[in-house]
Amino acid sequence: MRKSLRKQQIQRTVLAKGADVLASEGHKQSDRYIQHGDTTMRDHTISVACMCVSLARKSHLKFDYYSLVRGALLHDYFQYDWHDRSHPKRHGWRHASIALKNAADDFSINPVEADMIKKHMFPLNLTAVPRYRETFILTVADKICSFKEVFSKPFYSDVIDNIKDNV
Repeated sequence: MRKSLRKQQIQRTVLAKGADVLASEGHKQSDRYIQHGDTTMRDHTISVACMCVSLARKSHLKFDYYSLVRGALLHDYFQYDWHDRSHPKRHGWRHASIALKNAADDFSINPVEADMIKKHMFPLNLTAVPRYRETFILTVADKICSFKEVFSKPFYSDVIDNIKDNV
């Protein structure tokens, strides 16, 4: 019962703080691209946003939940199939910059969100050290969710469907 209530609270937070991103055509289009395993990019970013909210709440630290959710939803906003060899080489190192440019073109991005998108690949990219605690949470949440998606299905798969249905 408690677990169900927590998931509902996470879902409400992601829907409330990320409404503009979730409703955008660009974010909806990311359902066309596979991210990890058979998980779409859109499902991945929603799962990561949910994991960010969960980890932030468990930490009992103060977070900017608006930036946390939006940065998580936009961290992989590169809008191409990275499995297709015709797209940029060294995707793991370059996609964060591409995602940031795309996000800044389509949305009003604040400094916390920009840091999250640009530096979410830390520590793979050691030159992009996170500046904000929201960025650190994103780096952890992204690795947890990516690992799970490669071997199984996304965390919060039931919540993802509810969020997409309520946009």
